[in-house]
Amino acid sequence: MPNQTTKMPHAVIFDVGNVLYRWEPRALYERLIDSDQALDAFLENVCTKEWHFQHDAGRDFADTSAELSAQYPQHADLIAAWGPRFNETLPGPVPGMPQIVADLDAAGVPIFGITNFSHEFWPPFRAREAALFAPFRDIVVSGDEKMVKPDPAIYALALERFGLAGPDAVFVDDSPPNVDAARAAGIHAVLFTDSSDFRAELVRLGLLTT
Repeated sequence: MPNQTTKMPHAVIFDVGNVLYRWEPRALYERLIDSDQALDAFLENVCTKEWHFQHDAGRDFADTSAELSAQYPQHADLIAAWGPRFNETLPGPVPGMPQIVADLDAAGVPIFGITNFSHEFWPPFRAREAALFAPFRDIVVSGDEKMVKPDPAIYALALERFGLAGPDAVFVDDSPPNVDAARAAGIHAVLFTDSSDFRAELVRLGLLTT
């Protein structure tokens, strides 16, 4: 009798940022800051990815922006743009990934998501990209749950909600800690590099034919 760990996955769980869609805060602020030097300094010291991580964890933008604006009052207008213009930090899909989603859907493979994303920023982004997300059966959003990858709890929650055991699923993410945590949860986790390599892994696992 085969060992449970040899079970082949039949579902795919996607991360969103830098797997399905490019996430580049620079794409927004290069429209608002003329100097490259000033732009680099702003993104390295003011609206940093570490600051934004609070939104993924469930904090409201009104609170985080007020705190940051008090610290950098000279940048208050730029900070205020982060929330209402967040979609501009996601300028487009990662090449090849929409086709993989479409091909998995056509093959009848169940598709899910686990994303570190603000509870406020997610609804307008998902609405903008409704066509790509239409095949997804469910997506766990960290800001809604107030838990973020790589917390083991978010993987446990997702598997329970999706009705999956770990070996049932392939999970793809661009963050090594997130991939490691998924593997610890028993999921077949893949570190994302590009769509060609990921497609090859899906073919190897029998989820796609080409």
